Amino acid sequence: MASSAVRQILAIEDDPILGTHLKTSLEHRGFDVTLADNGRAGLALARASSFDLILLDVMLPELSGMELLTQLRKHQRTPVLMMSALGNEAHRIQGFDSGADDYLPKPFSIEELQVRIAAILRRVAYERSGMPPAANDDLIRFDDQRCDVRYDERWVGLTATEYRLIKVLHEAAGEVLSKPFLYQQALRRGYSQHDRSLDMHISNIRRKLVREKVTALRLESVWGKGYVLDLQVS
Repeated sequence: MASSAVRQILAIEDDPILGTHLKTSLEHRGFDVTLADNGRAGLALARASSFDLILLDVMLPELSGMELLTQLRKHQRTPVLMMSALGNEAHRIQGFDSGADDYLPKPFSIEELQVRIAAILRRVAYERSGMPPAANDDLIRFDDQRCDVRYDERWVGLTATEYRLIKVLHEAAGEVLSKPFLYQQALRRGYSQHDRSLDMHISNIRRKLVREKVTALRLESVWGKGYVLDLQVS
């Protein structure tokens, strides 16, 4: 799809108030949103039309979100962002295991939803183009099998969690990602104000980047907001 084309989103949500809010808010931000209020209707629409992204509620009448996703993944790879008030670890893991690209606990802000949508669409665009995320990091290679980053033929030596964290930040390079978002995406659990695990992982990544002289990546903290990864021009 051309970059100038309007992105098509299917929102499968049985709450009429939230569904209307999603449609109005996202269309105001330039998307074209189709609504479905039950699982069977949503699955039929997903199969019949081509969408850039599906927003999928977990608790749906007629066909649950998990069942819908399982059936959808038999034939289609359309990106799916699950939305649910069931935000505990078991449900998040089940969602990812079923083929979800992201899992957003309710309640959420439209701003956080927009950031997650942008990250998914950007990743899909990179995968389809076969191009690296930026022209100035040609020396950087992300190895999903090894869960590590290689820079100028040197491995950084990341843990699996550190690798997920820097990859999420790299896919959204230049954008500030909130702590709750990074906890969900990289640490795979909910955010707690007194939990310092994320800060510890960020500190470890910074130390390893300095040790291996990885000058193309600069990991910055943004006070009161989160973290951002800047790509440095060599």
